[in-house]
Amino acid sequence: PGDIFYVHSQLMERAGCLRPELGGGTMTFLPIVEILQGDLTGYIPTNLISMTDGQLYFSTALFNKGFKPAIDFGLSVSRIGNRAQWPAMKEFSKSLRLEYLQYKELLQMTQLRTTGLSAEAQARLKRGEAINQLITQDKNNPVSLEEQVVYLYALNKGLLDNLSSAQIQRFRREIRQVISERFAELLPTIRATKELSAQLKENLDVVLNDYMATIKEQ
Repeated sequence: PGDIFYVHSQLMERAGCLRPELGGGTMTFLPIVEILQGDLTGYIPTNLISMTDGQLYFSTALFNKGFKPAIDFGLSVSRIGNRAQWPAMKEFSKSLRLEYLQYKELLQMTQLRTTGLSAEAQARLKRGEAINQLITQDKNNPVSLEEQVVYLYALNKGLLDNLSSAQIQRFRREIRQVISERFAELLPTIRATKELSAQLKENLDVVLNDYMATIKEQ
């Protein structure tokens, strides 16, 4: 076992920063391991988890349910992600993982119970479904970071909690174009500064409130 750990660590050492005289830049080590029957406690997975800066756990069950990318939030961990995030992304996503995990737990508890839910439980389910719709990515349709910031901003304002799944999908498809038509520099400014200033938030509020009024009427 000790020898195997040493072999794994040698592989890890191939990742790192290159000296300027060698062209600079970095090499990222991305090990991919097949988990047997969902067991993360196997010898090789635990070795790699102990050496890396985090892991993404892809779930077959989630994939079969149409949730893509099929990342299990409960078993996926980032040990440096918070330090590498945009300030705007950090501001609006800090409670996202906890909210989503609480939603999944509540959803399991209420699967056999369709009546008698408290108003708080119903609100948490609606918010969780809104999160679920936002983070489900369409095939061959990447979402820019500035758009993700807008999504999370709208979510944190509670603007998506009472929308249907179809309305949230429409919001995802249309909001970039709507923002660009009203404030052409808003999204490029978010990308350049990586922050949402008070003025940007004010402009974004105007666009989102007008758009939400329109989408709810139809």
